[in-house]
Amino acid sequence: MAVPGAGHLVRRFAGSLWPGGPGAAGERWACSHLLDGERSLWVRLPGPDRRHALGVARRVGEHLGVEATRPVLAAALLHDVGKLDARLGTWGRVVATMAAKVAGRDAAVLWSSGAGFTRRVGLYLRHDELGADLLAMAGSDSLTVAWAREHHLPPERWSLSPAIAAALKASDDD
Repeated sequence: MAVPGAGHLVRRFAGSLWPGGPGAAGERWACSHLLDGERSLWVRLPGPDRRHALGVARRVGEHLGVEATRPVLAAALLHDVGKLDARLGTWGRVVATMAAKVAGRDAAVLWSSGAGFTRRVGLYLRHDELGADLLAMAGSDSLTVAWAREHHLPPERWSLSPAIAAALKASDDD
């Protein structure tokens, strides 16, 4: 898993300091693009994560136009859903991100099998694979599941069409 660049991290950190979710219109728009099982995951996401994801989905829609199908928008809205299991707040996420910079992805697998805060850091760093599993269990389209699993991989490892994957990645700003 590649760790996002500094600019993205600073914007996400600043955005996380405001606890509220999207406005009512944004929530309705997001939910209109999600299946029932996906909506049950969406409402569990913290407000800052929902705001971020809504922005990603709107940018994807602008980039792709009619190619921004329901599964593509769901992928944008739920690409980070695997962070749910970690239950880390802003400062815990900062620690997890720094730990990834120092120890790398291999440590995340070991940490996630441990206990306490270390386990939660490991789960956070594995959010791509955990999120894909959650989405598969929720009945998501294979495209939505694939993007959750692949959104931190290098482009040569993406299974989605290049245009869709590039729009999703560029819209996520990491």
